[in-house]
Amino acid sequence: MAGKRLCRAALIAFCIAAGACPAWASDVPIISRQISDFKIGSSQTTFGSLEFLGGLEMVSSKALFGSLSSIRFRPDLKHFVVVLDTGQWLTGSVERDIKGRLSGLADVEITPMKNSAGRSFEGKGHMDAEGLALDGDRILVSFEQDHRVDVYPDPGFAESGAIATLPILIPRKMLSENRGIETIAVAPASSPLKGGVVIVSERGLDSDGNRLAAILSGPLKGRFAVARDGSFDVTDGAFLPNGDLLLLERRFNMAEGIGMRLRRVKSADIRPGAVVDGELLLEGNFNSQIDNMEGLDAFQAADGTTHLILVSDDNHSILQRNLMLEFRLSERPASN
Repeated sequence: MAGKRLCRAALIAFCIAAGACPAWASDVPIISRQISDFKIGSSQTTFGSLEFLGGLEMVSSKALFGSLSSIRFRPDLKHFVVVLDTGQWLTGSVERDIKGRLSGLADVEITPMKNSAGRSFEGKGHMDAEGLALDGDRILVSFEQDHRVDVYPDPGFAESGAIATLPILIPRKMLSENRGIETIAVAPASSPLKGGVVIVSERGLDSDGNRLAAILSGPLKGRFAVARDGSFDVTDGAFLPNGDLLLLERRFNMAEGIGMRLRRVKSADIRPGAVVDGELLLEGNFNSQIDNMEGLDAFQAADGTTHLILVSDDNHSILQRNLMLEFRLSERPASN
């Protein structure tokens, strides 16, 4: 970890001292370092059904940059929307090198989020945004502490206050203050959930110790649960084109250290009253290029393959990093 801290500190120092940031950054200048290996010190690229395609470590001289909680890509697969848990929108686009690998961010802008009264707040008490979903002409954002799911117009979300709030179906008293609704995702219309909105809590637990979750709309509307395994918490989720749900899990404590997992839940298993678990696709620890992994998106690339993008929340700490990692999912798991 010491090497990571030194590398991050050097990047920050360069960004601040140079005083010359890339011209394409219209609002927030970003300096990125490419990551070529997921497993530190190893050239291994295949991990079960996932192939690591590369990644970025990102820093900025702007203090607001960081705390990335959730990311969703636009249909052009280049532009994205991010929510920060400090109550801001972050928009921009990814750049790629000649080999198609992530090489940087462009046109990055940060805008304060507004609540239903049109007000912005400093701090995390009222606008602790954790989850994000694009749903037609609206954007859905889940918040913890003040537990809710707010609706914003799309386009126009950055200038607008929330225009509606969705019932979350989970009693707020069952959600701990800082372990609320981390995941919100919209199922494909062709899936059994028929475009239903799904939420999963980070550590809101039922009487059996499973994580509370709910389907907020569609023919299967109702509550379900996600099995909890050890000290991992759910931090984001995204649906695959076939309706399966990917869940990103994070471990972050002094006793066990840093950890990350990806699970795949079959679409047919997600229904009211169910307790779902899912297949383990990937696990990373301090030997991997991970940090406090909080955001996940999945999309179908131009060649028809499914790509996953993961981002981390650095908590605005010099000891942590803002990462963006990309994997390709194979439907036929390959042996290592």
